[in-house]
Amino acid sequence: MPWTVHFTAEAEKMLLKLRDRRIRKLLKARAEHLCADPGIQGKPLGGELAGLRSVRAVGQRYRIIYELFPEDHEVWIVAVGIRKSGERDDVYELAKKLG
Repeated sequence: MPWTVHFTAEAEKMLLKLRDRRIRKLLKARAEHLCADPGIQGKPLGGELAGLRSVRAVGQRYRIIYELFPEDHEVWIVAVGIRKSGERDDVYELAKKLG
C-alpha cells in the first residue's frame, strides 16, 4: 500500500521561500518519492529531532525532514531547506524551532 505524502503549512512556506523554481520542483518531486517505503529512505534523527527522519535532495545540499505515521500510511514533511551546518538558517536548526 503506497504512503500519502503531505506538507505541513510551515514546510510549504519554507518551500515557497526558495527563489529557484527548479529547486522547488526537484524538492517536491523528491518528497513525492517518499510514498514508496519512506521508512528505509533517509535516516532517523536524534536529539531534539528524535522521531523525525531526513533525506537528502537536490545534489545532496538540501534536506527534507519528515515524520512517519504508519497507522495511517502518511508521511508529513515538516521542513525543507538547505543544509548549512552551524548557521541559523540551517534546515535542522529551523526544524528544531518548529517542534
